[in-house]
Amino acid sequence: MKNNMKINREAVLHIPLSNYAFANSEHKLTIRIRTQKDNVSACTLYYGDRACPSTPVVFEEIQMEIKARDELFDYYEATFETPYARVCYYFKLQNEGEWTYYYSERFSNELAILYFERNIMEERSEYYQYPYILRTEIPDVPAWFKKAVVYNIFPDSFVGEKSGSPTQPREVILENGKVCRSRLGGTLKEVIKNLDYIQALGVNCIYFNPIFAAGEYHKYDTIDYYHIDPCLGTNEEFKHLVEEIHKREMKIIIDGVFNHCSWEFSAFEDVMDKGENSKYIDWFYDLKFPVRRPQSEKEKPGYACFAYEPKMPKLNTSNEEVQKYFANVGTYWIREYKIDGWRLDVANEIDRNFWRKFREAVKKENKEAILIGEVWENAESWLRGDIFDSTMNYEFRRICRDHIIGDNKNALTAAKQLEQMRLRYPTNLVNGQLNLLDSHDVPRFLSLCRGDLRKWKLACILLMLFPGVPSLFYGDEQAICGMKENEYRNPMVWSQNTQLCEFVQKIIEIRKEYIEEDTSYEVLWEETNEKRLTFVRDGRKGRLFVSLNVSDMDQEWNRGEKNMILSSVGDKEPLEALGYKIYI
Repeated sequence: MKNNMKINREAVLHIPLSNYAFANSEHKLTIRIRTQKDNVSACTLYYGDRACPSTPVVFEEIQMEIKARDELFDYYEATFETPYARVCYYFKLQNEGEWTYYYSERFSNELAILYFERNIMEERSEYYQYPYILRTEIPDVPAWFKKAVVYNIFPDSFVGEKSGSPTQPREVILENGKVCRSRLGGTLKEVIKNLDYIQALGVNCIYFNPIFAAGEYHKYDTIDYYHIDPCLGTNEEFKHLVEEIHKREMKIIIDGVFNHCSWEFSAFEDVMDKGENSKYIDWFYDLKFPVRRPQSEKEKPGYACFAYEPKMPKLNTSNEEVQKYFANVGTYWIREYKIDGWRLDVANEIDRNFWRKFREAVKKENKEAILIGEVWENAESWLRGDIFDSTMNYEFRRICRDHIIGDNKNALTAAKQLEQMRLRYPTNLVNGQLNLLDSHDVPRFLSLCRGDLRKWKLACILLMLFPGVPSLFYGDEQAICGMKENEYRNPMVWSQNTQLCEFVQKIIEIRKEYIEEDTSYEVLWEETNEKRLTFVRDGRKGRLFVSLNVSDMDQEWNRGEKNMILSSVGDKEPLEALGYKIYI
């Protein structure tokens, strides 16, 4: 119920040309405004042609709706077709206590119209503006990626008993004497042999952690950006892998590590050999001459590096030669090997002009190539159409960890924080965010669930049916666990949990059947509380309802006339402890 107090003006927020005002297409806008929770009873949007030849501007009226809520605020939203490329707009806020217009970050009971000696002097520039809907500035993600279900492979670990190949470390000496190492012995051939298994899960895109020649098993210390690491395979085998993936109408994304390199990278070795006479001295950060490799763990490197790791000197990505070199790397693997995109490591520590040039080069080669930045925090400033298409959404994982399966789990808090996360970006970009529970950098989510598969399934359902692109880490579907680095990068297993694998297949199947790019997401607040989260995905293929019980107690549940398509314990009431029901 709305109260009869005055409008809390301090809580009202609108930001032009942001996630509060954006174009979905050349003729469709979304406008949002934030108000204090339960403080405003009605919000009206007025919009018109900012270049309207008549005075005053003729405005059209739209009743806005609350499309999201969180702990403190309501978020009103209107998405509408507009005949105008240039738009001006303002709001009218109402409750039982008062009403006010809102524009130019100010509240007024009058519009921006002045009368002077019987003349109308309209100050239309005082209204909020969408100056021009430029097609090149509409934030979006390649259409194919918004339909993707991603399977993330850590190459060294993709080996196990099914292949008959024992897990064992390897060392391969390159022609120049440098040594490449593996820990478990996974190869590209192993991936090729198991593509049928991967495809049968229902995924349609594979993302590989680094595969270029590198010293350590993780391959984040790149020696050579133009050759596959010999512990994993050859360039020819990689080309064959890409072809096989494409034959299955699947896509492939590879990891680009451009923030730093190996201390055996040729440019860095040149600096060590030639000192201040090296032509590469501006390729690296904070060099202290003579540059040398530390001889012990206690010795501090005389150069900047990644996370204080001396084997990984930091590249000076503001250097134009460095930018050109890696733009060529980016286009080479797309042009010569037909990869479908890049996941970009430590993306937020790299110069923005570096990424702009990288994007320009890659998109010129293939405009449908996806660029995914590793940005763990709010990535709004990286998703403005000039740098990345998508980012790795670790916030999704955090919400699931804390409020779906954690010791202080609370479905209502989860629902509200998911709303905040969903409103970070324009809708087009939200649908292209890479949501995840696991990666090579964090403990396995099933371990955080203390091995309780019921909890893992709840999070997996949310992963697959929430807006965005879901990503599974290899072996998630086989119940791989692990808290420490070597554990969560354990070898792949193939038949550890057939029932879980079938569950993953089924939930991916449901996603593909019911969810499209324009399928809406809405929390059913009357059916959501601290113990139960219920939401609906509504689109051309029908209305899909999802109820998740995060508590350890059965919950009342009434499906009405709806048809069950998946349930944790059959087609019956109640909603059992740590159970789920998906219905249409």
